[in-house]
Amino acid sequence: MKFEGSDQYVATPDLMLAVNAAATLQRPLLIKGEPGTGKTMLAEEVARALNMPLLQWHIKSTTKAQQGLYEYDAVSRLRDSQLSGIEGAEKVRNIENYIVKGVLWQAFEADRPVVLLIDEIDKADIEFPNDLLREIDRMEFYVYETRQLIKARHRPLVVITSNNEKELPDAFLRRCFFHYIKFPEAKTMQAIVDVHFPGLKQDLLAAALRTFFEVRGLPGLKKKPSTSELLDWLKLLVAEDIPAETLLLKDDKVSVPPLVGALLKNEQDLTLFEKLVQMQRHNR
Repeated sequence: MKFEGSDQYVATPDLMLAVNAAATLQRPLLIKGEPGTGKTMLAEEVARALNMPLLQWHIKSTTKAQQGLYEYDAVSRLRDSQLSGIEGAEKVRNIENYIVKGVLWQAFEADRPVVLLIDEIDKADIEFPNDLLREIDRMEFYVYETRQLIKARHRPLVVITSNNEKELPDAFLRRCFFHYIKFPEAKTMQAIVDVHFPGLKQDLLAAALRTFFEVRGLPGLKKKPSTSELLDWLKLLVAEDIPAETLLLKDDKVSVPPLVGALLKNEQDLTLFEKLVQMQRHNR
């Protein structure tokens, strides 16, 4: 089966090609791009379009690679050994009762191929990707406590996302198929909006997209608004029944749009935008 996008996710031809290339090579698909460009949603839509189960592992700064394989709950075993009577002794003797399977283990033992999302891998320690090299490469790992070798029944389609907060090791990159999601152009963005707001008035859509790209193009912004923030803003414009003409001045110069807090997320960017508007009004 090949991924050809879905009715809920607008995938560009190069993105569809990347997903299918990773599946053909049986290598993880490493996706980078600005926050809010649909990296996480890609894995969800690939699973839905290909009718495959989805397992998700959302990485935090404290996440260790071992947690994706399994964790041995020695504390619970010690507590049970102290508190349980004769009836509970058998449970304590069986160490498997205290092995907690991680997401990778669940993916390896699944009855059919799954989509495995490792989300925001760059949040973890720099050694995190290296610690997963063998498991991702050979699709197996060893459980020392039970002396088991766990091998994948089916190779999962692994999707790894990164916001580029830190560089990933070369040895890890060699094992991945890489794709960078470029920020959507106006035409692609309009297609994305059409998926989420099929009945949106065209004059409002045109004015909103023009204002959005003008805001993004403002030099010096600390955080440019993303696709997800555009969708949030449009949802608010529709909910508040904001007319298209309020988004632009009569002479087509930029104005501070209503509900701008959905687009600009810090005071420096808002101040910068307001100064631009004031300068344009002064120069009229």
